Amino acid sequence: MARRDFKSKYLGSFLGVLWAFVNPAVYIAILWFVFQMGFKARPTDDFPFILWLMPGIIAWFFISDSISGATHSILDYSFLVKKVVFRVSVLPIVKIISALYVHMFFLLFLFVVFLLHGHGFSIYSLQVLYYLFASLMLVLGISWITSSVAIFFRDASQVVAMGLQFGFWLTPVFWSIKSVPPKYMFLLQLNPLYYIVDGYRNSFVYKIWFWETPLLTLYYWFVTGLVMVAGLKLFRKMRPHFADML
Repeated sequence: MARRDFKSKYLGSFLGVLWAFVNPAVYIAILWFVFQMGFKARPTDDFPFILWLMPGIIAWFFISDSISGATHSILDYSFLVKKVVFRVSVLPIVKIISALYVHMFFLLFLFVVFLLHGHGFSIYSLQVLYYLFASLMLVLGISWITSSVAIFFRDASQVVAMGLQFGFWLTPVFWSIKSVPPKYMFLLQLNPLYYIVDGYRNSFVYKIWFWETPLLTLYYWFVTGLVMVAGLKLFRKMRPHFADML
């Protein structure tokens, strides 16, 4: 289902599924040109700005695409909900796996870019798989909430899109959290998406293991656990009414 969903997004277009990879690649290239060539962005923590930026923005692409797609998942597959005995809780997972195809490509691309810039393979980079798993759990919990609410409140997708826009600028994707006064830093770290974006950078740039930040790790999994439990309970409570609303 995930493969079919991935292909159907670009069905009929000239480049087909290549658009899934072209759009993010062009966006990253534009950022490189604007900040590196135009604004002459200075290195961040002794790393070229574009290398510092890429792990964070690739992590954000996956989170954003997964949540956006999963919010529409039940509406997109309404025929399964109305006519077939089907485990509907799987539908958000289909959209997440569909987004994961593109994300895995860009993770490989990230390894290659760092290698070409003289930053060889590091054992720290392997922990990006841990942060990917962590993001999958959080995104799944959020998706159960947004996909079930979207059945009863059709403007939910617009609210989610607006929330992702706020989340993008409140999460240190483009900017370093070190630029924030220390007394306010903890407020930004309450955002669980900070843990993922910062974790991707720790894997490729700062070379920090996730267990070296135990408080942040415990906090993240506590919040993620709450989101998953709340999402699953809400989904199960609303599930009997999906067919009627569709």
